[in-house]
Parts: sequence; structure tokens; C-alpha cells
Amino acid sequence: MSETIISADLVGSHNAARKPDLERDYASLGERLDRRGIVIDAIRDKVEKFAVAIPSWGVGTGGTRFARFPGAGEPRDIFDKIEDCAVISQLTRATPTVSLHIPWDKADPNRLKQAASRFGLGFDAMNSNTFSDARDQKLSYKFGSLSHADAGTRRQAVEHNLECIEIGKTLGSKALTVWIGDGSNFPGQVNFAKAFERYLDAMREIYAGLPDDWRLFTEHKMYEPAFYSTVVQDWGTNYIIARELGDKAFCLVDLGHHAPNVNIEMIVSRLIQFGKLGGFHFNDSKYGDDDLDAGSIDPYRLFLVFNELVDAELSGARDFHPAHMLDQSHNVTDPIESLMLSAVEVQRAYAQALLVDRKALEGFQEENDALMATQTLKSAYRTDVEPILAMARLRTGGAVDPVAVYREAGYRAKVAAERPAIAGGGGGIV
Repeated sequence: MSETIISADLVGSHNAARKPDLERDYASLGERLDRRGIVIDAIRDKVEKFAVAIPSWGVGTGGTRFARFPGAGEPRDIFDKIEDCAVISQLTRATPTVSLHIPWDKADPNRLKQAASRFGLGFDAMNSNTFSDARDQKLSYKFGSLSHADAGTRRQAVEHNLECIEIGKTLGSKALTVWIGDGSNFPGQVNFAKAFERYLDAMREIYAGLPDDWRLFTEHKMYEPAFYSTVVQDWGTNYIIARELGDKAFCLVDLGHHAPNVNIEMIVSRLIQFGKLGGFHFNDSKYGDDDLDAGSIDPYRLFLVFNELVDAELSGARDFHPAHMLDQSHNVTDPIESLMLSAVEVQRAYAQALLVDRKALEGFQEENDALMATQTLKSAYRTDVEPILAMARLRTGGAVDPVAVYREAGYRAKVAAERPAIAGGGGGIV
């Protein structure tokens, strides 16, 4: 039996008080969906099985380029982070895995595995870090890592990624995510073609170190920390990388890593069509790579992304088993609360996409009926699926209202008393 951090009695009393209203709301929604030929229990069952990974770094307070303002009870190390992740998993029942970032989370792998197993948690994709310098690191990544002009720096970056794979093998992870900050800030600073070729050569070495049952995710980003050019700047380059490396290489889509107004859902469709969609880092944005809570700015876009994912799921697209993870920076909210709500928002988009009348939509598309096609999507999106999400949590042992239970439990105050306060400092994520 997995340990729980929030009192089971508290969760039970909260759920008992909310269960009668939830059952009425669920029955009412079930009646309305039945008129549309949709079985509510079938949607609920799918939601119960849907999961999204928590990034270990997400449970700490994020930071801007100019300052970071730590919150109360900041996790001191990866073991504190695992406990915070356990709370999210316990109350939402949607986040059974944690994604680690090395060297931030470096510790004895067997001890990490034991700590996570206490709470029934597993480990998602490993994340390497060659975009900043670690303590006692011999060579700097200031001017790049896997694409650096210096062969020794590239070798150091390759070996770090291979180390991440070795750690992940012990933990039971099955994927490595590689994101680099390599690029340039001034025209002429680097030779675009040579930098990309050096990157590909380095990635081929990393790819060769993958176990047979692992996948390699590469992640594109149009800017930051390099502002004139980045080596892996868009999904087209990312697709080239995946094709060049081999069958175990896939593209990871971070919703914030695109130019404003880019049609991300079409990018998702293209990658699915050619068997190279690896997964997602879910967040939201207003201006750029804001790393805001998923669904907080443009929930319709999140729905449209899931519309493509559900379409692929139902049509049996090849090589389609995308990994789902949150990747957010919580600067002004309690990170645990933000991650709980974001996990729910991702589930919400999935549930809404499952309600789309696919047969009707295809008919309107074939008839070039633009109005009715878009209204078919809107009909699913406007459906309040909250009773489905809450019922899925209730049935799997979570909380009908995760934030209410979390706040009444006083977890943040408890850990604030145990964990030393951290002084504010310069910019940068945790």
C-alpha cells in the first residue's frame, strides 16, 4: 500500500460532502450526452487512464529573467520535490510519474527509486541539462554544448546525456529528452550549417547509447537563451533531426516554444502523420515562452491540440503513443496548486476532444461546410465535463476538489515550518 501525505480521512470527508451533488451533476450530464449518442461512463473510463507527468523542477517557485521570489516551503532537494509530487498525485490521481532533470536532481538512483515507490510514483523521461553550467564542471556551455566549436565541450555534453540514460535505466525511465540552448546572439557569430552538423554528430552518439526499448525526444525552441538564432529553432528542424537519427527518435512539442500565432495543432497533425510525434510539454503563453499554467490563457488551443490527438488515437495512427508532461514556471502561485489544476485542465481538454462527433465532422469537411465543421468542434468544447473529471478522481481515490482539500490540510504551512526559508535572488528557473 502506497503512503499518502494528506490524511485519507480528510479526503474522504471532503468527498462525502460533495458526492451527492456530484452524482446529480454526473447523471444530468450523462442524460444530455446520451441524446448525442455518447456513453458518459466510456468517457470517464478513458479519463481515469489518462496521465500527465510532473516535472520535478515545477514544484519550486520559478523566476523571471530579472528576479526570483521564493515561496514558503521551497523544496530543498529532489526528495522534498518527490513529496510535493506525491501530494499532487494523491489528490488528482492524474500524475503517477515524475520527470527528473540532471544534474539538478542528481542523487543515488536506488535511493530515488525507493523514495518514489513509497508513494506509488514512477519516473517519466529523463532530462539532461547542457544549457547551464553545473558546479565543478570543467568546460562551460556559455557558447554552446552539443554544437560547440570545441570538441572537448561537445564530448562533455555527450557524456552527460549518456549519464542521464544510465541513471534512468536504474529508475525505470524509458526516454531521454534533450533540449539545448545552443545558438547565437549576433549575425556571423556561428556558421549555421557547421553548428547543426556538429549537433547531429553529437546526437548520433547519444542515440547510439539508448537501450532498445527507449525513445529519444528532441525539443525545438525559436529563441532564448540565444536570441538571434537557435540550433533547433522550429518543428521542421526537429523533424529533420528525428529522421536523421532513427526510429527511436521523436519530436517533443512544448506549447510555448513557437512564434506567436503559429498553428501548433497543425504541427501536431504533421508530426503524427509522419510518425514522429514524441510527446508534449504542456503550458500556456500570452506573449512568448511564458510557461504559464496549462489552459490559463488559451484553453481552446489546448482543446484543438487534443482534437488532433484523439483523432489519431481513434484512427490508429502508427507509432502513436505520445508522452505527456507539464512544464511550467510558477512565479506568483503555489506550485502544487498550479500543477494540480494544470493536470486537470489537460484531462479536461482530452475529455472534451473525446466528445467531438467525428462522423459529422468528417461529413462537413467533405462538403466544405466550414460553419458546421467549426460548430461541431465548438459543441464539444462548450460541454462542461467537470462532472466527468471529478467522478474519475472520486473513483480512483483522489479528491473531488483537490485545491480545497490541499488548503484545508495545511500542507504548505507544514513544509514551510520544516524547510528553511530561501532568500530571493537573481533570475532563472529553479
